[in-house]
Amino acid sequence: MVKILTTFLCVYLISFNSWSQIDKPDKDAKIWDLVKYDAASMLGGVGYAYSRPFHWEGDDLLTLGGVAAGTFLLYTVDDETSNFFRKQNEDIPGLIKDYGWYYGSPQNNYAITGAVYITAVLTKSEKWRRTGVLLISSSSAAGFLQQLAKTVTGRARPGEGRKKNDFRPFSKEAGYHSFPSGHTVLAVTNAYALAKHFKNPWIKGGIYAVGMIPPVSRLWEGAHWLTDVALSVALSIATVEAIDHYLDKRYETPYPRKKNKMSWNLKLGPGMIGISSTF
Repeated sequence: MVKILTTFLCVYLISFNSWSQIDKPDKDAKIWDLVKYDAASMLGGVGYAYSRPFHWEGDDLLTLGGVAAGTFLLYTVDDETSNFFRKQNEDIPGLIKDYGWYYGSPQNNYAITGAVYITAVLTKSEKWRRTGVLLISSSSAAGFLQQLAKTVTGRARPGEGRKKNDFRPFSKEAGYHSFPSGHTVLAVTNAYALAKHFKNPWIKGGIYAVGMIPPVSRLWEGAHWLTDVALSVALSIATVEAIDHYLDKRYETPYPRKKNKMSWNLKLGPGMIGISSTF
């Protein structure tokens, strides 16, 4: 894994240094010029996202603390929530479960994001090009981090009697690759990035709802704990937000952005406990 990480960083640095000086293309630019500029934006976005933790302060640290506190609360009920979701599995329509699996798979994810970007380039739509760049760079950045974290943490999956506190770092067994959830990272990253393209709250809500099917499907299947999914959602949102801010400097059509932060709320009631995340 260390060799893979080193190779990735070397390729990134070489590519970024050679492409970062490309001038912004004008509206009459050729398709190849657009592609070169967008590729540099993707590389720059990934690097910017990875560098953000070194610049966190104030509200960023408060948000981090809120995510940590919410995750701890979820961890206390990981066994109960896992049992609950797994019991629902047989009642879920096969079409929904199939969608959850296939949409969250890397090959299908990049087929969709690639199609969005190619269409944007061919039509020379800057706003859709920006969306395509945001989709691809966010998925790449978050996807690489989740693959690295899976190996380093080695958390056991809920199935086969494993416990929530069972960790085997650097294990090669698939049963110890629970955290984070790859399907959640890719699906939520795509949904959150794509929703930024639209102003209509109903369209945004629909995109978010569809994007949450893969994460929930992994809970039904017993492939992940609720804390795996929750932290994966937080990782996805943080990555998209970082790269989106970076792209404001690269494109003329920034998305409207609210000054809001992720927050976690504990809900207690007769016979129930719940955690909600607002962003």
